[in-house]
Amino acid sequence: MDIKLDPSRDDLPLMANTSHILVKHYVLDLDVDFESQIIEGTIVLFFETGNRFKKWSSSTEVACRSESNEACRFRMPEPCQIPVTSTKTFSSKIGYDDFVICGKGGKDTSGKDGNHDNQEQASGISSSKYCCDTGNHGSEEFLLVLDCCDLSVLKVEEVDVAAVPGIEKFTRSPKLRNQIVHELAALPADRWREQFDSYARCSQAPGCGELLFDTDPWSLQIRKTGAQTAADFPHAIRIRYRTKPQGRSVTWTSDQSGRPCVYTVGSPINNRALFPCQEPPVAMSTWQATVRAAASFVVLMSGENSAKPTQLREGYSSWHYYVTMPMPASTFTIAVGSWTEMKPEICSPSDLAIERSSSPSEADFRYVGFCGHMEYPCRFQNASATAQKIIPHRVFAPVCLERACQETLLPLIPPCLSAAHSVLGTHPFSRLDILIVPANFSSLGMASPHIIFLSQSTLTGMSQLCGTRLCHEIAHSWFGLAIGARDWTEEWLSEGFATHLEDVFWAKAQQLAPHEAQEQQELRACLRWHRLQDEVQNSPEEMQVLRPNKEKTGHVSDSGSSVIRHGLNPEKVFMQVHYLKGYFLLRFLAKRLGEDTYFSFLRKFVHSFHGQLILSQDFLQMLLENIPEEKRPELSVGNIFRDWLESSGIPQPLQRERQARAECGLAQQVSAEVAKWVRVNRRPRKRKRKDREVFEKLLPDQLVLLLEHLLEQKTVTPRTLQSLERTYHLSEQDAEVRHRWCELIVKHKYTKAYRDVERFLQEDQAMGIYLYGELMLSEDPRQQHLARRCFELSREQMDRSSAEVVAEMLF
Repeated sequence: MDIKLDPSRDDLPLMANTSHILVKHYVLDLDVDFESQIIEGTIVLFFETGNRFKKWSSSTEVACRSESNEACRFRMPEPCQIPVTSTKTFSSKIGYDDFVICGKGGKDTSGKDGNHDNQEQASGISSSKYCCDTGNHGSEEFLLVLDCCDLSVLKVEEVDVAAVPGIEKFTRSPKLRNQIVHELAALPADRWREQFDSYARCSQAPGCGELLFDTDPWSLQIRKTGAQTAADFPHAIRIRYRTKPQGRSVTWTSDQSGRPCVYTVGSPINNRALFPCQEPPVAMSTWQATVRAAASFVVLMSGENSAKPTQLREGYSSWHYYVTMPMPASTFTIAVGSWTEMKPEICSPSDLAIERSSSPSEADFRYVGFCGHMEYPCRFQNASATAQKIIPHRVFAPVCLERACQETLLPLIPPCLSAAHSVLGTHPFSRLDILIVPANFSSLGMASPHIIFLSQSTLTGMSQLCGTRLCHEIAHSWFGLAIGARDWTEEWLSEGFATHLEDVFWAKAQQLAPHEAQEQQELRACLRWHRLQDEVQNSPEEMQVLRPNKEKTGHVSDSGSSVIRHGLNPEKVFMQVHYLKGYFLLRFLAKRLGEDTYFSFLRKFVHSFHGQLILSQDFLQMLLENIPEEKRPELSVGNIFRDWLESSGIPQPLQRERQARAECGLAQQVSAEVAKWVRVNRRPRKRKRKDREVFEKLLPDQLVLLLEHLLEQKTVTPRTLQSLERTYHLSEQDAEVRHRWCELIVKHKYTKAYRDVERFLQEDQAMGIYLYGELMLSEDPRQQHLARRCFELSREQMDRSSAEVVAEMLF
């Protein structure tokens, strides 16, 4: 593998050698310092080699209805070890019900001894030499490779888990440290509290020997003298490290109230600049984390418990979160800021019931059916969880957004959660936090286990944009999180499903009649059709392919390392081809099968594959098995690959369908209104009162379509634009409508409304990127000056990928 990649343009390397050993559990113990903009502390990794995993894999092959059973086999990555000196005093007083680690260890203040920096130090160990062959080399030592970037690694050491009092009950060989970790990892799901408490106590055990380590720009490499195989390598290691202010996994910024905050931004490099980890999705692990910060801050994480702060020394608090469902390290999320919890002004009895509900106990889980995933406390096996339509939820935001949250977001959460449950069944996660993130967030939303980030842009206008985006992110609980893509190039398995399901959830949340739901969904399909056509015309063909690796999809090297094609291209973040083509494929399949039959199948698929990673063929093969022969002429996995997933451009079946489809009623209404505005635009300035047009009230999606049609007009007069704004109050509409309005302003140089463009670029950064391009393409000096001025005002706070794309447009 070539590790000398251009970090702004090339493929994303996944360096971890996951074919030999996997991280089973992470224990993070971190301090957040806003003054230095550094997160510092330790991470303890518990490993297991492949034997037990292979046994589990073979036992679940029955559940795999796939052309390739490999979708259900998780490969084991190699362990990573680094020398660290313990700075904590071990305590055995932590009970099984309070495995929180609240003690703060002393900091390593030297910053020099053993400090290896990803960016600044040349590696003494050749990553390209080892990344494809890191098993047993005879006389050579086993090398653990972890994904790591923008971190300063200070020390690495083996953890003496045998020194933990009482640990001998897990093994007949209490002096064999690796055997202790193996037995601990093998505890059944109904003993998860005992297991997590033991992990926490082991993480505080003293070190028993430093490990050799080195770094290159993309990885951390660790070895132990004399350990020639993964089985010989220590199965519990501690890494002391610190992040960098410029690290790409988190962003240090200010919230809408001007207070400092830091959060994971969904970076293309995922979390490797937050902690050393195994990035490949097959590295499914559990975790627990203790995070300390000044007492004025709230710490939110993708944990399944609703953490409360524990007061430490004066002015500091500690927060503890954990996850019992094995997940890829990329799903780990943290946000630290002066957030305020937003509560409904009036609590209904159902709200109070949700508030009183708590996490299920071990006794709640009685395994009566069969799940195809590795063992964990699964909600699909819990009767009370299965029946829970609305899971406990909280909303956090800067206090200045309290009114907007009260009016727009809070009323939508219960109906959207209930709608999702009515379509797909059991909520995979036990609770949900929603955070309104700072203005520099580069997307409208991002879903992680137990937490959703939403852009402030979703809070403006009516409830349409907020509701649909909330439904989209809720859908990711099933597709993207509970069921993940084994190959990250198959993004459509996450985004296509979420886009298709958001319409279904939103229609049910609004309690629309069937014909109203169909009309709304047809209108949204029309909008997406226009968007897909634009995307195909304005993007490289190679980035329009949903399955770019074709028959090599899911393949990795012998070590488990691989690359994600175009993973570091900043423009890829703003492309929607995986959303749109994936959406149209699923819509096509649902209509072919019949809506009721399709969604009945989807619930069956979710039940079969939750907690697992899949490839496209796993879904398609199971789907086709459920379609009667008479409904699937010319429909096969191979044909779908050829027509939809492995070709660029518009799929031929979609072209034929759109050409034959009649315009829906809501779109016809828009066409009538467009005709009126075209007449208005052609009339002389003075006209008789009787000739004035009467305009109909339009829904937000209809307004978007109206403005898109008007963008096709060669000229629109300032008088018409002024009338448009007054008729529909465009500057007060949601961000989707205002975006099209700003495009009209720019195209027709409507100077009176330039303030609306400036406001959009400042407050709706998640959607404003391509407005910069349109301002520059106009070659109008005033518009170009506006673009540069807005960029200079936003540049320091702007998301890195967004800033790179905009800078290329402007300079």
